[in-house]
Amino acid sequence: MTTLPQPPDILSPHFAADPYPAYRVLREHYPVFHDPGTDSFLLSRYEDVSRAFRDPVFTGDNYEWQLEPAHGGRTLPQMSGREHAVRRALVAPAFRGRELREKFLPVIERNARELIDTFRDAAETDLVARFATRFPINVIVDMLGLDRADHDRIHDWYGSVVGFLANLAQDPEIAEAGLRAGRELADYLLPVIHERRSAPGDDLLSMLCTAEVEGTRMNDQDITAFVSLLLSAGGETTDKALAALFRNLLCHPDQLAAVRADRSLIPAAFAETLRFTPPVQMIMRQTAAEVSLSGGTIPAGATVTCLIGSANRDERHYTAPDTFHVLRDDLTPTTAFSAAAQHVAFGLGRHFCVGALLARAEVEIAVNQLLDAFPAMDFADGTPPTDAGVFTRGPEQLRVRLVPADDRARASEG
Repeated sequence: MTTLPQPPDILSPHFAADPYPAYRVLREHYPVFHDPGTDSFLLSRYEDVSRAFRDPVFTGDNYEWQLEPAHGGRTLPQMSGREHAVRRALVAPAFRGRELREKFLPVIERNARELIDTFRDAAETDLVARFATRFPINVIVDMLGLDRADHDRIHDWYGSVVGFLANLAQDPEIAEAGLRAGRELADYLLPVIHERRSAPGDDLLSMLCTAEVEGTRMNDQDITAFVSLLLSAGGETTDKALAALFRNLLCHPDQLAAVRADRSLIPAAFAETLRFTPPVQMIMRQTAAEVSLSGGTIPAGATVTCLIGSANRDERHYTAPDTFHVLRDDLTPTTAFSAAAQHVAFGLGRHFCVGALLARAEVEIAVNQLLDAFPAMDFADGTPPTDAGVFTRGPEQLRVRLVPADDRARASEG
């Protein structure tokens, strides 16, 4: 007689240490499970999570309490219908096509180079502290045309807002710090917004101030809320994805060597990292009506937690899902950064992440520059770091030994 395992507690230290065994239990035995700790229904199978991202019966109404207080206004994830279509059309052009290639790729390249220059001659460094956590926020600050002297202050605000969003246990101090950061960020942005409205420049903030679609323009609150969303979503995902990508490659030296030799594999390595160790592990939705799924039924008005980290390792959808493999044949890099992606790290459907192509550009440029600067790299103490976090997850540090390009060249000459 087989004993049914206990349902996992996603707020427990055991789950935080390694959620993947718990995800397996949920997929197998509790695919639709009401979790008392979060008072939400957990979805763990790829089929159900992908439907929750695509089917309009799963709404963003939960974001009224989950996101809006920290961002100070409504943002794209909680919108639907025409409101969502128009608002997305107002902001999307900056994150794709000519605007991204001609205006913002140089910004990304410069920021990667400047950060690498601070440890280019080091024998050892922490890629998280010295690069990954700073890089995406510095890029966004420059894209917005904000004062570079404010990098540290904006980075602190970003961290507090992300803490608010990840506060599944509802710690009141973390909640208050996030709300305070949201208010301070808005107060900082408002005079800059007023200045850009009267004298627009060539930056992203000016584009947001002047964009118009079907007679609709963004007001001050729309812009401050979107910037807060951009910093938290764009910063946290790219930060953790970059650190995880290098950790995953360093754990598989043959795959790292393949990527070094053929840089066209970088998108595949990024896509596989998003599948294998997604930076955002879960996203919430709310049901507008009763829904029947492969693993059970969810009542109307319920909060639903879509377990991205579990869906991306579903053995029903992937071959050897617990193996990191850059060249796997069930994940196509050419579609991995579009709404046709075969993973769910960026969501799917109408709410697919508007910044996915920006994230791809940041990661490609960063990985290329780091590999160029350091032709040899390995774990400083020989041991790969573990991930931390429940809502978002990634290495808290990544200490690596480095061989700068100049040293390798001198050694080969000798």
